[in-house]
Amino acid sequence: MTSIVNSVAYRDGQRLDDMAVDEIGAFIQQAGTFVWLGLHEPDEVQLRRIQQAFGLHELAIEDAHHAHQRPKIEAYSNSLFIVLKTVQLDKGQAVYGETHLFVGPNFLVSVRHGASSSYEHVLQRGDEGTKGLPKGPGFALYAVLDFVADNYQPVVAQFEKDFDAIEADIFNDQFDRLVIERLYTLKRHLLELRNAALPLAEISSELMRLHEDLIPKELRAYFRDIQDHVSRLVGLIDGMRDMLTTAMQVNLALVANNQNEVVKRLAGWGAILAIPTVIFSLYGMNFEWMPELKWKAGYPSAVALTVLGCVLVYRRLRKAGWV
Repeated sequence: MTSIVNSVAYRDGQRLDDMAVDEIGAFIQQAGTFVWLGLHEPDEVQLRRIQQAFGLHELAIEDAHHAHQRPKIEAYSNSLFIVLKTVQLDKGQAVYGETHLFVGPNFLVSVRHGASSSYEHVLQRGDEGTKGLPKGPGFALYAVLDFVADNYQPVVAQFEKDFDAIEADIFNDQFDRLVIERLYTLKRHLLELRNAALPLAEISSELMRLHEDLIPKELRAYFRDIQDHVSRLVGLIDGMRDMLTTAMQVNLALVANNQNEVVKRLAGWGAILAIPTVIFSLYGMNFEWMPELKWKAGYPSAVALTVLGCVLVYRRLRKAGWV
């Protein structure tokens, strides 16, 4: 079965031996022993064999085969079925996957789909700082959930770098379609990460309150620690989303303000040019009796009046900040 990543028996936290799927039944009958079977994108035939070996529920097997499930925890007669959203960075981009977990009194089956790091060494990593805890499937479940939660943090850090990279462009008073598109894309990515991480806190909360047969009392504080980490992470994500929303509003306000300044200046110069327009238009009316037509000082007087009027209007508008 090429999809099997690891198939190992543990007793008191110590690795005993690798095994074939056909040998699982003999190991799980041994007192104090639990089996961890790790699969990566198995086909339906392989999942049916796993179902028979561990006595898993039909509906859970169907979900594990099709993937694309929402994060959740479901209890069946002899096991829990947990769906997690996983994420990791690939060339600076966040890529998502799924992990499906079957947890029973003496087994843990992990099924990975899509982007996800291997859990082969997770139990050893979790054991380094948790001496003295019951090392059964509940501990292995904690180690996997803690690993998944830790992998969210680098993605948030990358999103923070992306935001810092475009922050200078946000406060430009010139409209830049590319900047707005980058902001919306980052905000969408933050929402996607939030939707992946938040259910993990809810799952940890349920594991703390229920399922005492699978989660020993000594482990509940560690699941609470996962819940705290995820809640803090979600708080950071929400804070960044609020900053992005504010930044987009500020950018649009700056652009609108700049446009208003342009309109004000155009209106100001329009008011100035209205004076010569009105005066000089009188000369095009072709009336026979116009006193200034026979007056030698008429032309210079009209020009002087026009210049004076323009200067007065310009000074008023300049003082008001319109030109």
